[in-house]
Amino acid sequence: MNMVMCYHDEYRPPVWKSYLYQLQQEAPHPRRLTCTCEVDKRPKYYGREYHGMISREEADQLLSVAEGSYLIRESQRQPGTYTLALRFGNQTRNFRLYHDGKHFVGEKRFESIHDLVTDGLITLYIETKAAEYIAKMTINPIYEHIGYTTLNKEPTLKKHLPMCQEVPDGQVSQGEAGDKERLTSLVRRATLKENDLATKYEKVHNFKVHTFRGPHWCEYCANFMWGLIAQGVKCADCGLNVHKQCSKMVPNDCKPDLKHVKKVYSCDLTTLVKAHNSKRPMVVDMCIQEIESRGVQSEGLYRISGFSDLIEDVKLAFDRDGEKADISVNVYEDINIITGALKLYFRDLPIPLITYDAYPRFMEAAKISDPDKRLEAHHEALKLLPPAHCETLRYLMAHLKRVIQNEKDNLMNAENLGIVFGPTLMRAPDLDAMTALNDIRYQRQVVETLIKNEDILF
Repeated sequence: MNMVMCYHDEYRPPVWKSYLYQLQQEAPHPRRLTCTCEVDKRPKYYGREYHGMISREEADQLLSVAEGSYLIRESQRQPGTYTLALRFGNQTRNFRLYHDGKHFVGEKRFESIHDLVTDGLITLYIETKAAEYIAKMTINPIYEHIGYTTLNKEPTLKKHLPMCQEVPDGQVSQGEAGDKERLTSLVRRATLKENDLATKYEKVHNFKVHTFRGPHWCEYCANFMWGLIAQGVKCADCGLNVHKQCSKMVPNDCKPDLKHVKKVYSCDLTTLVKAHNSKRPMVVDMCIQEIESRGVQSEGLYRISGFSDLIEDVKLAFDRDGEKADISVNVYEDINIITGALKLYFRDLPIPLITYDAYPRFMEAAKISDPDKRLEAHHEALKLLPPAHCETLRYLMAHLKRVIQNEKDNLMNAENLGIVFGPTLMRAPDLDAMTALNDIRYQRQVVETLIKNEDILF
């Protein structure tokens, strides 16, 4: 517990910068300029702010009464299209206005014209008053000082782990796990103790545009995230909140939080192992251990399919219970259910175990006729895989090699397993149907090569 506390002592709360928040408070308020006369053919989704087909000059004259005034008019040049005319900076600004169930002039979509104008005035005001300040927001960010990039840097004398090297599993103390549940995403990252024995996998953040309720500050630059909606982005895996422009500067050091990772199947592989602080997905470890504990002599192992409903049960058990899922012989007597669940896990990966980026290099390697050069090409292709993918592939190939060593009993050789696992572990990235069909032969050859040469290639 003392070690955990010393990490808490290193954390210093950030000084949130208030300048942009103050500017948002100063921004002009929207003033709807209502039309006093009846207008024919007013779209049902507009209110009294709609003035019909009036000219830019007429709109400019009407809006000159006050900053923040706005109206909607039908375009004279393009009848049937609509323009939001808005008074800002002592001039009238015109924006092409759209409606698809929500109102928008750009990327953001709003329930009401009032909200659209409110957000627009905030954005115009802040970007006008603080253009230079915003351009420099990413300089000297707080993230570099109090984020986990600094606190968890490895000691300078410690060597980085080679790709795919076996290392002991890391563990997190109960006290530390309890503390993390109560922390915000920023404090959680700053106090998250990286276990020295844990595998270090790099992971990009999974940023999604997000609407924050109430005032929020960027956890990269410490500046206010302005606007009514879609003020910034949030990492769906670790909860990091940042400006969209700041997200481009954030290092690839996402540490997924289990409360954001809701499932096991169909979850990005690196995200899953980072969230569970493991070298490989628990599905892979647990299924292979269960298969090998029962023996790999079962005839047609991996070729014979298990009952699909029970395979789905295993999937649901892992999604619900994680590493506590019971896949023992007492629950699933048929070994083919476990092999089926393992194959399904690989098929469901959003990014295949042999990734889309590495796929072309593996296909090229499989087509080389010279055995030595083909082996070298496979070795080079493996270097393109993310470390978590490579380690999982290594573990799987070592297992499949043990399977073919029992070919006399299970009747499964490397070629048979290549046919089964080729399309399971790799998928053609956006290729036409004919090319994808032709690739199946080479996919089989890739897996066959990896199994036979597992001890050399990894």
